[in-house]
Amino acid sequence: MSLTPEQFNKLATKEDLKNFATKEDLNEKFDQVLIAVDGLAKTVKDFHAEMAANQGAHDRFEGRIKGLEKKQGITQFA
Repeated sequence: MSLTPEQFNKLATKEDLKNFATKEDLNEKFDQVLIAVDGLAKTVKDFHAEMAANQGAHDRFEGRIKGLEKKQGITQFA
């Protein structure tokens, strides 16, 4: 099966392939992406830890307030 002139003109030459990224270029870019994803994952993990700490503090304050209300005979309004 022979190529038509249009098909032949679409074939890549060695010179055309020099403009493509090398394996090292792609590895470097991939490393940069992984570093960025790791940074985001750490940020999310830190955020979740902070939210858990805030929730714990909130629960402690709520318990103390309820204890003081009970001690003072204050009833909550529904």
